[in-house]
Amino acid sequence: MNKILQLLLFVLISSCATKRTITNNNTLLKEVEAKIDSIYKKNPETIGLLVHIEAPDKNISWTKTVGYSDKVAETPINKNQPALIASNTKTYVAVAILRLVEMKKIQINQPIANLLTIKTKEKLTNFGYNLNTITIKQLLSHTSGIKDYGDDDYFEYIDKNKKRRWTRDEQIQLAASRGKPLAKPGKLHSYGDINYLLLSEIIENKTNKPFYTSIRELLKFKALQLNNTWFYTLEDTPKNSLPFLHQYRTSKNWDSYDFDPSWDLYGGGGLASTIQDLALFFQYLFEEKIIKDKNLLNELVTVVKAEKNRDYALGIRNIKPFNIEAYYHGGYWGTDVAFIKDFNTTVAIYNLERDKRNIAGKINVEILNILKAVTNEASN
Repeated sequence: MNKILQLLLFVLISSCATKRTITNNNTLLKEVEAKIDSIYKKNPETIGLLVHIEAPDKNISWTKTVGYSDKVAETPINKNQPALIASNTKTYVAVAILRLVEMKKIQINQPIANLLTIKTKEKLTNFGYNLNTITIKQLLSHTSGIKDYGDDDYFEYIDKNKKRRWTRDEQIQLAASRGKPLAKPGKLHSYGDINYLLLSEIIENKTNKPFYTSIRELLKFKALQLNNTWFYTLEDTPKNSLPFLHQYRTSKNWDSYDFDPSWDLYGGGGLASTIQDLALFFQYLFEEKIIKDKNLLNELVTVVKAEKNRDYALGIRNIKPFNIEAYYHGGYWGTDVAFIKDFNTTVAIYNLERDKRNIAGKINVEILNILKAVTNEASN
């Protein structure tokens, strides 16, 4: 998990464990802000950081930015700038599928054979997949046994063809052609975008609408005022949206602006969002404002037993930092979000340099020492 996210979990967990009162929230946030500033000062190659904390029980809805949105122009970050959240999209797709389960349009353990297009079924069956033995839940948990297309060859190709416009059908064909299944369905956990491309097709087939339109409706974006979350290039850009943040992987000389987003667009990734919208989606999800069925919410976060799986549930990870239960997902470009169950708090991080996602680990002890000092002062 992202070390900056761990740092903030340390802060929030420690503040709750020592029973800090609401009157100290401003002090807490000032201490967090000072540490983020310190991290950035020592690591300017990070380019830019955004941090959002959503903690309604503590009256906190707070965003911190530091650095630049563009390392060439050195434009200061605006907290309302959107970014590509990449694999964070998987949580949204998983929740949309569970909404269809909640609406009794599909069943979670239903085989996928009759839920896909004829074209997709032919592609997969021609390469040895028995779609009558693969279930929706296995797609959600990456235990389907289907080989992914996102391997080294794929990344090498997109590096040389950054502006190519991909279709979902092409990517499904690419996955199918990778050869024999990885394993029998349900046996092996192997993370792969192909599972979520198939889920997006299932959403379309069950709603008779484009998957991105259905996800927007199923997840209640309008009612929850998640107005700055959308599938980039598949939907209209929201009115008054600010320019995208640049997201970098310097080791490959990559800037997100250089790519056609279709290389990661059809369910495995694809959403653009402001950091506050991302945090609010997680917060609303676990406040039962999207899925009402508590049993389904519990299934969403229950780790699926399979070989090589330690923490993945259904489109989300169930992690236990410091023995505190939290639900987390990350995205390729350096976007991370976690809901901390015991404290009804969501923390989201955008790190604009993917290669520098772990720079904050060494200062966890300093943060804890500051919190102890603040707590002692408050109790005197």
